[in-house]
Amino acid sequence: MQLNTEQLKDLIFKPNNKIYFVGIGGISMCGLAELAQHHGMQVAGSDLHSNNRTAYLESLGIAINYQQTADNIERFQPDAIVYTLAVPVENPERIKARELGIAEIERAVYLGLLNRNFKYSINIAGTNGKTTTTAMCALILLEQGLDPTVHLGAELKQFKTTVRPGSNNHLMVSEACEFGRSFLHFYSTTAAVLNIDHDHVDIFPTIEDVIYAFAEFVALLDPSSNLVVPAFDPLIPKMLEQAYVLNPAIRNQLKIFSFGYPEDRFAGQKPDLCCDKLDFVEGYPHFRLSLSGEYFGNFNLKIPGKFNVDNAMAAIACAYLNGAEAEAAREALAEFTGAEGRFTETGYYNGARIIADYAHHPNSITETLQAAENIPHNKLYTVFQPITYSRAKGLADGFVEALAKAKNPILMEVYDDREKDHSFSSAIIADRIKEKGVNALFFDSLSELEKYLRKVLDEGDLAIIMGQDVRTIADNLTGRTDHFK
Repeated sequence: MQLNTEQLKDLIFKPNNKIYFVGIGGISMCGLAELAQHHGMQVAGSDLHSNNRTAYLESLGIAINYQQTADNIERFQPDAIVYTLAVPVENPERIKARELGIAEIERAVYLGLLNRNFKYSINIAGTNGKTTTTAMCALILLEQGLDPTVHLGAELKQFKTTVRPGSNNHLMVSEACEFGRSFLHFYSTTAAVLNIDHDHVDIFPTIEDVIYAFAEFVALLDPSSNLVVPAFDPLIPKMLEQAYVLNPAIRNQLKIFSFGYPEDRFAGQKPDLCCDKLDFVEGYPHFRLSLSGEYFGNFNLKIPGKFNVDNAMAAIACAYLNGAEAEAAREALAEFTGAEGRFTETGYYNGARIIADYAHHPNSITETLQAAENIPHNKLYTVFQPITYSRAKGLADGFVEALAKAKNPILMEVYDDREKDHSFSSAIIADRIKEKGVNALFFDSLSELEKYLRKVLDEGDLAIIMGQDVRTIADNLTGRTDHFK
């Protein structure tokens, strides 16, 4: 069924209409299902695996099927189904929906339609840092009393889920992912591009393809919109020039707001929001900001790394442009301990400090390890699991370079829930690291990797566990069962 934007909005946001989510346990889908229920829709869905997110949705009264069959659609008779890119066209529930003439809406399209229900919409894009920056921005807006609706790609303990429903349609903040060009469906009155790196090589074969995708995202903006960018990213000017070609109306009209450091220049000028002073106290940043050359405030973070200062500046900028003041930012950031899986301290095992992280790109590995080095420790164990085979193969050189600088690098086999070509292996990365004289280990079993860590970790050590399902080991080691404490 082909419907235009207004018809789709009426269909999926009309109270009591039935919306069925295929893959409802996914990190984004679970939040969209919760928001749909909050806005008065009847919601159900399916997933092949139960997890803490499906358990949470069931606690809200949302019915979930753990087999995907045509009968599920026959029984629920939805007005529309929402699916992710990971759900193939031959999925039985999608097939039945088409047979019955039920509208199929891809997840990113649904989120973009949700954007359009709000007067102001903040979308935060970038290769790295989206989730952390979006969470920071949301908490600043909340501290200011601006009551945003929030959509995240990770759980946040302040929300006890991945979303936060606002009480009105005034303001929404969401991360905007480039995978599958999803963010090209979104509507923004404020957009941020945090950084541009080569990632999702199955979608973007070259860095030029990535730059162009971000240019398309920016070109969607209305001329009066805000655009927040880093003054220090060398690819931003090229991206902007391409955006201006795609949408000449925004040239010299976009309200571009830059952030960075005293040595940086954007369009020949110092950053609008500038970090004038940065110190680290036991690995955690303390920094001072100026706004247009005038003192703005002093800020402290409970999460480590200079990259999180970058994220904080972007979050402050987006929030400031939508009505938040410096004091709200200071208060919110001082208490922020990170979104789930973003340098998350899960606890201790045998006196060793255990941290779980989603780092999935060579640059994010480097930044995570730099942050770890600032934290007092004896031995540092670095565990990494690539996410998707195409990324592991396409960015192998970067992974080798980043992990060869690590102490005690340990590779877990690739995690992939969407690709069919499994011809690559993390063992290849481990072997190439060994060729550089670094003793890298490889495991193809989560249980064997966990057994090894239980044997070697000792008092005062630090373990950084980066990847997807490998992060469950961090919980297993520390006995953590509640992600919201």
